[in-house]
Formats: sequence, structure tokens, C-alpha cells
Amino acid sequence: MHEGRTIIVTGSSGGIGREIALRLLDEGANVVLAARSDGIEETATLADADDRALPYRTDVTDETAVESVIDKTITAFGGLDGVVNNAGIAGPTAPVTEIDASDWNRTMAVNAMGPFFVAKHATPHLVESERASIVNISSISGKRPLENRTPYTASKMAVIGLTRTLAFELGDDDVTVNAVCPGPTAGPRIERVIENQAEQRGLSYEEAKRAVFADDAALGELVDPEDVAEAVSFLLGPNARQITAQDINVDGGTVWY
Repeated sequence: MHEGRTIIVTGSSGGIGREIALRLLDEGANVVLAARSDGIEETATLADADDRALPYRTDVTDETAVESVIDKTITAFGGLDGVVNNAGIAGPTAPVTEIDASDWNRTMAVNAMGPFFVAKHATPHLVESERASIVNISSISGKRPLENRTPYTASKMAVIGLTRTLAFELGDDDVTVNAVCPGPTAGPRIERVIENQAEQRGLSYEEAKRAVFADDAALGELVDPEDVAEAVSFLLGPNARQITAQDINVDGGTVWY
């Protein structure tokens, strides 16, 4: 589906980002693995994709670093066809009265400013592609806010607003822009969130998992990262040509809008 196309995946050192990158590489894409940690090297090794996987250390909150990874992508592969803005952090779990401004600013910087920087510097190259797309990873918490998570939910709502606006800005250039909103997704990050919710609510881990996440889902379970990767791959591909300005849930039936 993505043979010969070049796509940047931020936050591809693990979790959802790694699964997205591996899926795209498996489908023939050149993938630039952009993240702050050494995990991008492991992702490249797991892909076993020779020179089609390019790890590049990137902090998406640093505009200069974002410009650098875009330039490196163009130098290495000659163009850019897609961007997946997946880099994100969970932020603090606490009542709003206990949240420090520094935690708020850090969460907004990674989750909202990062996608803005990437879109800003990728757009001049995306408009040159015959089939270009931006997929932003938001969250169902950007639609149905989660108690004690104000920085995170605000940042993910911002991603949806960014997505819808960019879709109209770039529509005349045939660049589609969509958001994927995962529900609670299996992996180390959600485990930490559940642990923090359990502490805040005075519940056991399993009680918090059910009360905050699983009980609200029609399927009654956490989402697998591979399911999110499937949706992202589709939105980047030719069969999603007429899908833009959308925020699509991959959440086991938790949010219906």
C-alpha cells in the first residue's frame, strides 16, 4: 500500500508509534523514526528494513530539531508523502488545584506544539507529493475528558482543532489531514496512568482499570497498538483519499462522536 512512499513517524521509539512505523515499513514505505530516545534504534532493528528505516533523534518541542529531521528526510529520500504526529506524553494525574504550571506547559508543548512544528515545516514538502497526508494521534480523552487529567485532555482537544483547521488549509493542495483517537491502549504508558488513577481514587489497579477504562467500552477491553496502526495506515493510503478533517475513534466502542 505504501511502496516507495516516505513517511515521518514521531514518537516511534515504542508503543503505538513503534507499531505504526513497523506497519508502514512492512507495507514498503521509507520511514523516518523520529523520537528523543534510543528506542528508535530498536524499532529500526525490529523492522529489518535495511535502509528504508531511518532513526533520527528528535525533540518535537524544539523547532530547530523539527526542521532538522525534515531536512534529513528530504536529503535521504528525496521527498515527503506523509507525517504521523504520534509523539506525546501522559502528563500529570492530579486535581487541577495540584497541577504545576511547568507540568501543564510541558504536556502542551509535546502534545500540541510538537504537531504544530512538524506540520509547519513538513507542509512545503507534502504539497509536492501526489498523495500526501498528515495523521495526528489525539485521544478519546480529547473528546470525553478524563478526571484529574486536565493538561492531557486539553492538549488532545487542541490536536483535534489543529487537525480540522489544517485539513481546510491544505485541502486545495490535496493533502488530507485526520486525527486518530485511540482509547486506552495496552502498554507501559497506560499502566502508569491506571496506577496513578488507582492512587487518586483509592482503588486497586484492577478496580481502576475497570472503573476508568474497560467498563465504558462496548468491547470491555483495552485497545491493542496494532489496531491503531491499522487505522493510521489506512488514512495514509489511497483508499482514504476522500477522508479528511475527521477524528476517528479506535476505542472499542467508548466514544460515539
